[in-house]
Amino acid sequence: MSTPYTLETLSRIAILRQKAADGSITLDDMREAVRLMRGDRKSAVTASEAGTKRRAIAKAVIPSADEMLSELEGL
Repeated sequence: MSTPYTLETLSRIAILRQKAADGSITLDDMREAVRLMRGDRKSAVTASEAGTKRRAIAKAVIPSADEMLSELEGL
């Protein structure tokens, strides 16, 4: 299974989880964790949307079967 997080983000989140487990996490650490998780997820969504737009453009360029058949009838 793939993850939307970079290796650096996963490493930092692991450190923050350990701090939470041993009770030494601060409010700033928790804010950082949320920023890290949201930031990479936003990047994944943006990348996904870009791919969807490219597929839509490519699909719009390909004529339908009916259009291709109508061109053949004119020959």
